[in-house]
Amino acid sequence: MRVYVPLTRAGLAAVVADGRLPGPFRAHAVTESLVAEWPDGDDEELEYAAMAAAGDASWAIRGPDDPPRRYVLAGDVPDAVPVDGEDLTLVDVAADLPWKRVSSAHVDAHDIAEADIEDTDLAWFATQEIASIV
Repeated sequence: MRVYVPLTRAGLAAVVADGRLPGPFRAHAVTESLVAEWPDGDDEELEYAAMAAAGDASWAIRGPDDPPRRYVLAGDVPDAVPVDGEDLTLVDVAADLPWKRVSSAHVDAHDIAEADIEDTDLAWFATQEIASIV
């Protein structure tokens, strides 16, 4: 299952340094509830919704010394359990996410203001580029 993990810059740097994101952790994914709520959504739209939710969560966990950017790590895990609540993309992951299962990172290309979040798409970074953005 593809998951989108909201992180801070320091959190992403730790994943790069350690070669894994240790479980358990909370992430966002295309869940059965999301598909049921948005039956006309195609795979790309549903994945984008999960990634955007992770981006919002990344913004929310920023500390006062963190840059005004969103950091999302995408990767594949064997299983994730949906979390009950308003966010239909929220899941809990028990297993580690090893670097070899990371597919990409999605990060703001430049510092942004909170008012610009809705109008700013996250830039895509391949795994070999991630170390250069942290």
